[in-house]
Amino acid sequence: MDLEAVCKRSALHAKPQGLILQYGTAGFRTNAQHLDHIMFRMGLLAVLRSKQTRSTIGVMVTASHNPEEDNGVKLVDPLGEMLAPSWEEHATCLASAEEQDVRQVLAAIVEKEAVDLTQTAFVVIARDTRPSSEKLSQSVIDGVTVLGGQFHDYGLLTTPQLHYMVYCRNSGGRYGQATVEGYCQKLSKAFVDLTNQVSCSGDVKRSVKVDCANGIGALKLREMEHYFSRGLSVLLFNDGTQGRLNHLCGADFVKSQQKPPQGIEMKSGERCCSFDGDADRIVYYYCDADGHFHLIDGDKIATLISSFLKELLLEIGESVNLGVVQTAYANGSSTRYLEEVMKVPVYCTKTGVKHLHHKAQEFDIGVYFEANGHGTALFSEAVEVKIKRLAQELDDGKGKAARTLASIIDLFNQAAGDAISDMLVIEAILALKGLTVQQWDAIYVDLPNRQLKVKVKRV
Repeated sequence: MDLEAVCKRSALHAKPQGLILQYGTAGFRTNAQHLDHIMFRMGLLAVLRSKQTRSTIGVMVTASHNPEEDNGVKLVDPLGEMLAPSWEEHATCLASAEEQDVRQVLAAIVEKEAVDLTQTAFVVIARDTRPSSEKLSQSVIDGVTVLGGQFHDYGLLTTPQLHYMVYCRNSGGRYGQATVEGYCQKLSKAFVDLTNQVSCSGDVKRSVKVDCANGIGALKLREMEHYFSRGLSVLLFNDGTQGRLNHLCGADFVKSQQKPPQGIEMKSGERCCSFDGDADRIVYYYCDADGHFHLIDGDKIATLISSFLKELLLEIGESVNLGVVQTAYANGSSTRYLEEVMKVPVYCTKTGVKHLHHKAQEFDIGVYFEANGHGTALFSEAVEVKIKRLAQELDDGKGKAARTLASIIDLFNQAAGDAISDMLVIEAILALKGLTVQQWDAIYVDLPNRQLKVKVKRV
């Protein structure tokens, strides 16, 4: 490790004196003009993490649902999961170090984590559509290359797509092909297989209106919609051609304000959904005949998915450990419905998707969603192998249920919460069950709730 070269390059990405930022669940986020040094240093850290794990590491440049003038960065660990907590601490120390201390902090990380500097390092990088993202991505690349790391720049991706790419690269291709086409084909094939089961006498050409928050989700949905266009018509709004990212639109706006986004026309009974800026959250909603707005958030999404999974497992005759993971933000009605009506165990964790993800990994099938619409379902390797074997071996009703569940498994992005994947799962389940959005909403009645952001002055 040529620390002299690192220090010289670091001086070109100088840290503002006294600026202290902490790596949290969402990585680093702040106004984009303060992030150049952070990006460079996260490139350095990604190389060390790659060498230590002997795996590909991801770096995503995004601030998700934050305003357009913000940006951020987070590292993705080998199986597509969030960065390990001990390395979050390293990220904070490295980002906060004054220029003259960078060399010492890097050396301390190498020593503490027993990083073999002779190992090769490979880092994959992606960014969202913010005006600042391309330049900041170059700062990441600068950090990677000065430490001798190799990299692949995917350019514009949703955050979940980068998680998927990292997981694919580290699973020897078992999880999928680490390309945008591979992602599109895997999800679309599973979706088409599911919707082909729907009776032709029903709603053959289903449609959904999608508010893309003027973010990356619109670009990526356009790239893949031709794969599944026969089964689902996707109408895009707030697609980035006009309007600012996350401004009066997107999943966070709809959830917190409990009203539809600007830029979308809603007719009575139409299914609508909103992504956030980097397409890792989704919420659904509709207007009833009286013009009243109805929000269907992450709690009701988790309920739809887990209930359907349990029905399939009962039909197949398989007894597996199925659990739902929520946070204290979950609506009490959803918890009561799952536990008392569906008899599905529910567990509560601290807020932050990394806590839900880790808890969900304890089950054969773990469904986790935050109320804000960030979530997915995880399937143990043993369950996935068994279900797919049964799908091939059985020809009766159990076989059909097994094939449905096998396609559902492939349709989920198990590396991270993914608005595109979740939307396709929801649309497939509603089609298979013949449910309207109103019928889905009526599964249980939410307790009254309101989410607010309160800004406080730093002391």
